[in-house]
Amino acid sequence: MSESTGPTPLIGAAPIDGAVPAPVRPPASRLILIRHGESTWNRERRIQGQLDPPLSEQGQEQARRVAGRMARRPVEALYTSDLLRASQTAAPIASTLGVEARPMKELREIFLGDWEGLHSDELAQRFPEAWDAWTREPNWDVVPRGEGASPFEKRVVSVLDRLFEQHSQGDAIVVTHGGVIQIALHRVVGRPSHGLFPFRISNASVSIVERRNGRMVIATVNDTSHLEGFGEE
Repeated sequence: MSESTGPTPLIGAAPIDGAVPAPVRPPASRLILIRHGESTWNRERRIQGQLDPPLSEQGQEQARRVAGRMARRPVEALYTSDLLRASQTAAPIASTLGVEARPMKELREIFLGDWEGLHSDELAQRFPEAWDAWTREPNWDVVPRGEGASPFEKRVVSVLDRLFEQHSQGDAIVVTHGGVIQIALHRVVGRPSHGLFPFRISNASVSIVERRNGRMVIATVNDTSHLEGFGEE
């Protein structure tokens, strides 16, 4: 009996193209997290927390630019913190997309108690021990009569989980605050925030958290390409 003269098949060789169909990826849901534009107090470097200054002129232009960025993106809904600097940022996005901006108190920035409305030099004078502790290791829990790290994190995680459930196969825009976005990103990497800000989150920046099959990934962080050539980020 003659032996075959054909090539010997390799053990573990890849299947012929098309023989095994690629697995179907389940649809993803995305929360498009937009930090509000520059407020008048951002410009003055005054602590805002849940106080309610409006957008500066630069912040209004940033809002228009981020609205242009979102113009061709299909979304299921637009949510915003009910604080003025966020709702004013959401307004041109709503107009551009032809959707309603839904205000949510849960998307507010952390409440910073006795520190709200002050400059950092005033904090050092009026709250020397708390300010010294903060400068050595930032932690929301040192803020006198503030919301605190754990309640803030629970509030943010709860509302973001709810939005993911409501938009399990689509995208939603969320206009909110730097502290809220920090919590969202920290959660994906499995670390609590407590007041640390390792991610740079600029005014009117875009960050995206994606969830597929119950697993979350950070798709984008602090994208400000729509602000190029315009003032400071």
